[in-house]
Amino acid sequence: MAVDSSKTAPVKEFPLGIDETTEDDYASLSKLLQEFINVSSIDKAWVFKSGNGIVSQAMFSLSQPNLLANKKRKFMLPASISKEGANNLNFQWGPFPIEMTGMSTIVPSPSGSKLLVVRNPENESPVQFEIWNSSQLEKEYQIPQSVHGSVYADGWFEGISWNADESLIAYVAEEPTPSKPSFDYQGYKKGATKEKDCSSWKGQGDWEEDWGECYAGKRQPALFVININSGKVQAVKGITKSLSVGQVVWAPQVEGTDQYLVFVGWSADPRKLGIKYCYNRPCALYAVKAPLYKSDAAEFDLKSIEESTMVNLTQNVSSAFFPQFSPDGKFLVFRSAKASVDSGAHSATESLHRIDWPTDGKICSSTKIIDVIPIVNCAEDGQFPGLYGSSFLTKPWLSDGCTMILSSYWHSYQVILSVNVLSGEVLRISPVDSGFSWNVLTLDGDNVIAVSSSLVDIPQIKYGCLFDEATNSTQWHWLDVASPIFRYSEKVMALLSSRQFSILQIPVKDVSGCLTKGAAKPYEAIFVSSKKSSEPDPLIVILHGGPHSVYSSSFSKSLAFLSSIGYSLLLVNYRGSLGFGEEALQSLPGKIGSQDVNDVLTAIDHVIEKGLANPSKITVLGGSHGGFLTTHLIGQAPDKFVAAAARNPVCNISSMVGITDIPDWCYMETYGSNGKSVFTDAPTDEHLSKFYSKSPISHISKVKTPTLILLGAQDLRVPVSNGLQYSRALKERGVETKVIVFPNDIHGIDRPQSDFESFLNIGVWFNKYCK
Repeated sequence: MAVDSSKTAPVKEFPLGIDETTEDDYASLSKLLQEFINVSSIDKAWVFKSGNGIVSQAMFSLSQPNLLANKKRKFMLPASISKEGANNLNFQWGPFPIEMTGMSTIVPSPSGSKLLVVRNPENESPVQFEIWNSSQLEKEYQIPQSVHGSVYADGWFEGISWNADESLIAYVAEEPTPSKPSFDYQGYKKGATKEKDCSSWKGQGDWEEDWGECYAGKRQPALFVININSGKVQAVKGITKSLSVGQVVWAPQVEGTDQYLVFVGWSADPRKLGIKYCYNRPCALYAVKAPLYKSDAAEFDLKSIEESTMVNLTQNVSSAFFPQFSPDGKFLVFRSAKASVDSGAHSATESLHRIDWPTDGKICSSTKIIDVIPIVNCAEDGQFPGLYGSSFLTKPWLSDGCTMILSSYWHSYQVILSVNVLSGEVLRISPVDSGFSWNVLTLDGDNVIAVSSSLVDIPQIKYGCLFDEATNSTQWHWLDVASPIFRYSEKVMALLSSRQFSILQIPVKDVSGCLTKGAAKPYEAIFVSSKKSSEPDPLIVILHGGPHSVYSSSFSKSLAFLSSIGYSLLLVNYRGSLGFGEEALQSLPGKIGSQDVNDVLTAIDHVIEKGLANPSKITVLGGSHGGFLTTHLIGQAPDKFVAAAARNPVCNISSMVGITDIPDWCYMETYGSNGKSVFTDAPTDEHLSKFYSKSPISHISKVKTPTLILLGAQDLRVPVSNGLQYSRALKERGVETKVIVFPNDIHGIDRPQSDFESFLNIGVWFNKYCK
């Protein structure tokens, strides 16, 4: 019998990666995920005193994902602050935030009377500098590419500093594009310029190494000064050509002497390696004479420029960065990652140091370096565990001129510290018993504006006061600040209110070996769960990268989303994490794939034994080294997990070593303290065999866990081929595997659309095997 095809029901087509069983889940979870990620975040804040000294004016720099444009919206929200009495605090917020379109960075002047706005081009157009006052645009300058390229605004090389009288700005930008050989129909063209010519073409010239992940294609960072009255720009002379510079600040001016700039310099000897998140790159503080200008003509004094000389201020320490002068200019404070540089670990316990600045203005390289906060190897219980993972505020000083306020990690918390840089006294000033993590934003005189949050509590602005008027005593107390910034829907707030978290102490399973005291101490895991469920929710074990990083109890939109869709979370700060002292951290290199894996399995068994997790519904998620652990776990404990998800995972160190921007990481984490001496760009057979034995792919034959792999195609740290090789090997062995490649993403997979799609797929993938 013939069938009329025109009346046959059409076959429904599903988008790539979605099928009939997951489509509804995709739809419902995507709607909830958007509610989480659309809320703004605070990036920076500044406070300026008004003329009467009673009311302060604050400015908050915010960002919000723009999913359609696949960018972050940046905008400003002003506020007025007045404090009357012990607990009477009034924040008067502006009615609406103001979007800052095309802005790369903003830097207020020291007095707060001027604002520098930098707009970097997306092509070969000039860089734009704008100087604003309180009512209008004062100056606008276009800096052509022949002078310099984009201004660095990355938080690492970035350095923009106003001088004391607010007439000059020192900053870090890409060197001008170097000349390349030109060719025409007669061959090589002598005397060619950088200008484009339709009758010839540009050759490539020598290849130049960059600083790896996040810096691909960026040119050497160099130091410049602009005169904001004339718009004249001058490259700072006297700096060694091979040195990459950053984090510049103006040194105090001593009358009758030269004006100096202090900056951080990283050497490219023997070659550049990836620097993003890598504090183990040697660096030093240098001082160089600043180009001066003739006030009558507002022109730079060329004679002073030619006489510039560079002085290494920190020859006796292998790492020095984030320079900060005291308000009175009597001393220079800086952080050091010498523990990281000396050991080879990409991040480790930091130290804080002071240099007494010469009162006669004569700079020399033999300046004494004074230790303010030494490296903490193993702290007693409850005591300061060391300095970790943050920069300085632009103005971190209390009115005594010697006390700094900064954020750091203290085990599984982020905390706010006060540091007296003369006595070395360190105090934890954020509340100890709150269970929250705290991050300082800015200072308002002797008061602190901070953000407090937890994994189940959305961020809240807090105002910390040193003097408690209610008790007439000098002690820190914290006031709540009503804010329009962190606004979630009633649905999200209800979901979060049903969750709770705790910090678990996990005893080290085997202390019979030759462990240091710090390595034998319990490590921590953060456990997030339902308040009301009679049966444990399915569990997601979440593993940080690094391996020398840490999960704090701070609010995370993506983790709050996963918790809100019905999962308990176990965030494991295995030994080797930051925040627990240097001995615990240094116990891991040389033992990756074993000690860290066993720490995670011990933490999982701990929550199972306590009845907090159902052993038949455990999933695992991690990125980078967390992905290394994820893929190790499903190979070493193949019956433990019902599903796994890995973001840019390290799966095969033996193939990664030749193509990553951090080949030294492969040696350091595989060989431990011997890694620095063994490191070479020409690995031997023995090296490759050792790398393979440490890698998850060596356990591939045992894997049976359904695995989702998310990869950034532009990843230089763990190139995409690493994850593709592992996924192909899984499919070859019949393991259910799903791979998503983001063509324009690097290691973090943090572009708004990619981040959204990543965690949406993770939620759907885990639901498929747990719900």
